Amino acid sequence: MEKPFWKTKTLEAMTPAEWESLCDGCGKCCLSKLEDEDTGEIYWTSVGCRLFNADTCRCSDYANRLARVPDCVGLTPQNVRTITWLPKTCAYRLVAEGQDLYWWHRLVSGNAETVHAAGISIRGRVSASETELAEPDDYFEHMLDDEP
Repeated sequence: MEKPFWKTKTLEAMTPAEWESLCDGCGKCCLSKLEDEDTGEIYWTSVGCRLFNADTCRCSDYANRLARVPDCVGLTPQNVRTITWLPKTCAYRLVAEGQDLYWWHRLVSGNAETVHAAGISIRGRVSASETELAEPDDYFEHMLDDEP
């Protein structure tokens, strides 16, 4: 039996379709994060990006997200190795570190809903959209103790 592509290819060698299929649909990338200016420490919030659909855990305008949301980070094989806030369960991070995907990842389970059933996604855990917050300080009441 042939090994799956994420076990045999580097991130750089993947086709665009393979790259996109690595996203597990957890939605964690689409949460606002706060960075301590002095320490560089990242704090997670339960605030979703203005384009984030909290029901589907997907971007409502994925193709145009980088143009519409100035601080949206487009993941690349190069930057997934350096972005410190990528979730511990992120497939891009796991593959970059030479690890395998979790059982609930759709490429392993064959079902895009297992990430939600396993409680990995942020479905049902978004407390606000960034469009609902008027001031930067408003994010503090949505801070989480740890990565969701």
